[in-house]
Amino acid sequence: MNFYLDRYGFQAPKITEAPQDNLSLIIVIPCFNEPDLIQSLEAILACDLPKGKSIEVITVINAGVHHDESIKEHNQETYEQALKWAAAINTPALTFYFILEDSLPKKHAGVGLARKIGMDEAVARFEWVGKDGIIICFDADATCTPNYLIEIERHFREHPKTPGCSIHYEHPIEGEVFADEIYQGIINYELHLRYYNQCLRFANLPYAFHTVGSSMAVRSSAYQKQGGMNKRKAGEDFYFIHKIIALGHFTELKTTMVIPSPRTSDRVPFGTGKAIGDWIAAGEDVYKTYAFKSFEIIKAFVAVIPSLQEKELADCQINSEEQGKKLLVDFLKSIDFDKALADIRKNSTTLASFKKRFFQWFDAFKILKAVHFFRDQGYDNQPVLNETQLLFDSTGVEDMFENERAQLRYLRLLESK
Repeated sequence: MNFYLDRYGFQAPKITEAPQDNLSLIIVIPCFNEPDLIQSLEAILACDLPKGKSIEVITVINAGVHHDESIKEHNQETYEQALKWAAAINTPALTFYFILEDSLPKKHAGVGLARKIGMDEAVARFEWVGKDGIIICFDADATCTPNYLIEIERHFREHPKTPGCSIHYEHPIEGEVFADEIYQGIINYELHLRYYNQCLRFANLPYAFHTVGSSMAVRSSAYQKQGGMNKRKAGEDFYFIHKIIALGHFTELKTTMVIPSPRTSDRVPFGTGKAIGDWIAAGEDVYKTYAFKSFEIIKAFVAVIPSLQEKELADCQINSEEQGKKLLVDFLKSIDFDKALADIRKNSTTLASFKKRFFQWFDAFKILKAVHFFRDQGYDNQPVLNETQLLFDSTGVEDMFENERAQLRYLRLLESK
């Protein structure tokens, strides 16, 4: 019996073959109507393997009861092809498994549930051998560098307190596989993601980490402690990884790289593929992101948070223009700030405990909500090229970048160090 699986598991484990006693890493891949699954699996197969460790790859080939028969037929073909492929290459050190789920409930069928099925299966596999192993999230259209597996194993071994980590990623931004507009689209979108992450750091927030579904890993114990993966049809990675970040000691793995696909997609209501497709369909020349002014407001608010243990917000000196102060006050009212502050004070005995509780309440979800509030109330989205340069200007970067590609290359280098 396992408490997590008994209470939160979606279904009973499907893999009946006993795992190796030295099982340490399990990669989970959701796969819905995918044309290039084998290419992703071969990227994992090409990786160097950690010595003395056994690794499993669990792919959940999935669809809902409501999906077209053509999708289910394609899933069946993918399943059979993958089984045949794996039979020829499986070894005790690296074993590929496949779960076919073609009748998931309409309400929840999607990437979140597919990840959950695979990650729950991983919990059961580690439970079988009595190990607190590492569960790695990957995608069926992603690839990786050859040191991917050995670096993940090393990272968790050298950081015994970390419950999870984000893994450095870089989309392809040039080549002949995709059209030029797709490469430009992914340059814009990845720049937007890195700009947002750096703005969180600029504002001195404690949860400035990337939340890309194909580029994260967690300990099985942390996964279970936080209730497992959610069933969201999109954004499941953002909501899940911030639950892991809340445990503390979250880390970043920068010595290897995941290479997600830049392709367009209509599989989810938002996310990378949807964003690229929408931008191309709109025929716009520029890509817009959140106004940098919004993060200046948040930074000014974060600066006075320690004072809020003893003082009221109205008595704090917030270093922001008047419009920004007004929008901040309006936003805080909309999320019952006064009541939350009273509760935080009541349950905090030291400044450290006050700040910890405050940021547990004023979390990444509320930050995103704040940015959307500021956008809707006057700080409209602006060209990502302009806003990223404003960020650079405010953080002491003296260089002027001529285009989004140059800005992205700079942020990639910054975040990989």
